[in-house]
Amino acid sequence: MSDNNTKTVSFRKVFLVSGTSFMFDAMDVGIIGFLTAALIQDWNMTHATAGWIGTINAIGMFFGAIIAGVLADRIGRMKVLTITIIMFSISSGLSALSTSLAILLVLRFFMGLGLGGEGPVAATIVAEHAPSKTRGRWVVLLESFWAVGWLLAAIIGYFVIPNWGWRAALLIGAIPAFIAIYIRRGVPESATFNKMDKERTSVWGNLKTLWTPKYARATTMTWILWLLTMFTYYGMFLWFPSILVLKGFDLIRSFGYVLIMTLAQLPGFFSAAWLIEKIGRKFVLIGYLICVAISSLFFGNAETVTALLASGLALNFFFPGVTGTIYAYATENYAAEVRATGSGMANALGRIGSIIAPVVVGGMMTAGFQIETIFILFFSTCILAALNVLLLGKETRGQTEETEILENPIEKVSSI
Repeated sequence: MSDNNTKTVSFRKVFLVSGTSFMFDAMDVGIIGFLTAALIQDWNMTHATAGWIGTINAIGMFFGAIIAGVLADRIGRMKVLTITIIMFSISSGLSALSTSLAILLVLRFFMGLGLGGEGPVAATIVAEHAPSKTRGRWVVLLESFWAVGWLLAAIIGYFVIPNWGWRAALLIGAIPAFIAIYIRRGVPESATFNKMDKERTSVWGNLKTLWTPKYARATTMTWILWLLTMFTYYGMFLWFPSILVLKGFDLIRSFGYVLIMTLAQLPGFFSAAWLIEKIGRKFVLIGYLICVAISSLFFGNAETVTALLASGLALNFFFPGVTGTIYAYATENYAAEVRATGSGMANALGRIGSIIAPVVVGGMMTAGFQIETIFILFFSTCILAALNVLLLGKETRGQTEETEILENPIEKVSSI
C-alpha cells in the first residue's frame, strides 16, 4: 500500500472512531429528555426536581471538558479520548441499576465527566488530521454523528422505553466501551501532538496563554458563544418531550413527534458542512443562530400539529449547524500547543449554560410559565450569541494559526 493510501486509511479510522464516539455521546445526552419524561411519571417527580438529572449531567460535563482539554495537551489526544469513552459507558450501564434519584444523579455526574471530555478532544483530533483546506468541513461532518446519536436516542425513547423501561435504555449506553478497545489498537496519535513533545508548556502556562493579547478576544468570543448556545440547546432539547406533554400530547405521541423532528438534524449538519467552506464560519454561525431564534418563536406559539412539526423540524435543522460550526470555529482560533485547552475551556464554559438551563426551564414550567415565554427566552439568547460573533468574531476560513501544525496527512481527501 502506498504512503498516500496508508495516510488516507489512517484518517478514515480517526474520523470514524471519533465520529462513533460522538454518536454515542449524543445518544446518552439525548436519552436524558426521554428519561426525564418517563421518571416524572414513574417516580412521581416534579419538573423542577427532574431538571436536576440534566443539570448534574452538565456539571460533570463542565469539569470533564476542562480536565480532558488540559490533559489532551499534556498526555495525548487518543489516550484522553479512550478514558472518556470508558468512563461514560461504564457509568451509563451502572445507572440502569439505580434505585433512587440520588444514586442516579451520582452516576449521571460521572457520565458527564466522560461526555464533556470526549467532544472537544474528538474535534481536536479530527482537526489535526484533516487537510487544512477542508478542515472546517470535516469537523462539522464529525458533528453530524451527533445527529445520528440523537436520532438513536429518539428511537430508543419511542420504541425501547415504553416497552422495556428506562433502565433498558441506559444499558444500551454501555456499548461505547467496546469502541475504546478498538481505539487503542488501530488509531494513531495526532502528528501535531507528537511534534509538541519538546515544546510543551505547563498546564497553568497553557491556561494563561488563552488570555494573552493574541487570544483574549477569541477566548472572550468563544466562551460567550458556547455559554449562550449550550443554555439554549439544553434548555430546549432536553425538555422537548415534556414540553409536548404540556402542550396536550400523551407520552407516546410526544416521543413520536420528537423522533420525526430529529430526522432534520442530519440535513442541518450537511448544509452547514457545505456552507462553512463557501461563505465562512462566522456568517454560517450568525445566519443559523438567527434562524434558530425565529424558529423558537414559532415553536413556542405553535397551536396545531402542523405548526408544531414544521417549527420543530426547523429547530432540528438549524441548531445542529450551529453546534457543528462552533466546534470547527473554536479549534481554528487557537494554535496547536493550546488548541485542546482552548477548545476544552470554551466548551466547559458552555457547560455552565447547560447546568443552569434544565433547572431554570424546569422551574419555569413548575411555576406555571407559558411555553411561549420560555421560548422567548431562547429567542433572546440566540440573538445575543449572533451579535457576539458579529462583533467579536473573526473569519477563520482558509487560515492556519500556526505554520508547523500539519503536513496534511490526506491531501487526496480535498472534498466531501
